Amino acid sequence: MRAIILAACLALTSLPATAQGLQCGPRERVLDQLSAQDQTRRAMGRAGHAMMELYSQTEGGRWVITVTLPDGRMCLLAHGVQFEMRDEVFPVRGIPS
Repeated sequence: MRAIILAACLALTSLPATAQGLQCGPRERVLDQLSAQDQTRRAMGRAGHAMMELYSQTEGGRWVITVTLPDGRMCLLAHGVQFEMRDEVFPVRGIPS
């Protein structure tokens, strides 16, 4: 899970300020669409003034990573299938586990 959040935050820091090329819409409308697909927020994190969130269906279902911008738009960063919740701690580089 931490690896997913880290990857999303890295992608978020390289977003253009205008979010051009991303699929975006008003946050409430995007949340309604996610809810209609039975997707629930599983994780969230802040990056500056933006907020990254991970939504998914139950185990094995669809997932989507979004970013909400300060102007209220919610944009799709990535999506896929076969979501699996993990609670792993990866070893720190150079320190044996």
